[in-house]
Amino acid sequence: MKKIFSTLAASVFGAEVMAQSGETSTPGFFNDPALPAYLTAGAVLLLLILVVLVGIYVVRVLKFLTEETIRQNAIPSEPHHAPRESWWKTFVQKMNASVPVEHEKDIEMDHSYDGIRELDNHLPPWWKWLFYGTIGWAVVYLIVFHVTDSLPLSLEEYKTELALADEQVRKHQASQPKSVIDENTLVYEHDPAIIESGKSIFITNNCGGCHRNDGGGNTIGPNLADEYWLHGGAIKDVFLTIKNGVVEKGMPAWGKSMSAQDVRDVTFFVMSLKGTNPPDAKAPQGEIFKEVAVPVDSLARRAGL
Repeated sequence: MKKIFSTLAASVFGAEVMAQSGETSTPGFFNDPALPAYLTAGAVLLLLILVVLVGIYVVRVLKFLTEETIRQNAIPSEPHHAPRESWWKTFVQKMNASVPVEHEKDIEMDHSYDGIRELDNHLPPWWKWLFYGTIGWAVVYLIVFHVTDSLPLSLEEYKTELALADEQVRKHQASQPKSVIDENTLVYEHDPAIIESGKSIFITNNCGGCHRNDGGGNTIGPNLADEYWLHGGAIKDVFLTIKNGVVEKGMPAWGKSMSAQDVRDVTFFVMSLKGTNPPDAKAPQGEIFKEVAVPVDSLARRAGL
């Protein structure tokens, strides 16, 4: 069932793979060259349904007019003309097998409770057919899913879908060049391009909900623009804090959903906030941190890449 829904969704919306993978996108429903034929068939089907509905209405009107004419032309001395029951009322009567009120005496039992009579009504046929149908379906389900194992159970289907999704993720990741960043050699540089990228990621992932977009800190998150740090203020500490998160304080491990390069960019943005003194910033938390200048060669200064 899940595969059917997935196929329908892919055909309607034209499921696209990520652009980085280099794969071609699956043509969607609106790009299908047979779209005019589908629309024409749908319009014809809708027109046929409307014609059938109008035909039923016309037949009922003609039947009513015919019965009304017969009733008006009936001779007064003849017995009163009783109009024939409609097919729908006849159908409902058969499905419910209900006894008319005037014939309830025939099914009345000898039980009476405070004047309330008990009638010997039977279960409606539609209810009994439905009950028998559930019994038959239970037998089929037992044979198909538990005896012959012809179809997978919901749990097995779920596991199959998970395995398929994992395989697709693995193939996608294998097609992507991996950016390896060593936090031990990572050195902060005021690179406007990297900082702007980190700011965009910071805002997109709603980091400002805890730290504010200007880094001034909020009710939950600490101030990122001062010299005080809860988990270390060195660039390695900030990088690892963003990558691994602080789960006990509500900060997720962004390294699970971000690439190493994205974590690096956010780290640079956070480091660039130092000393910006945003208005109404949160009070300092943690310990003050002073950066110690360490000479590094030009290779190490390439942002850990």
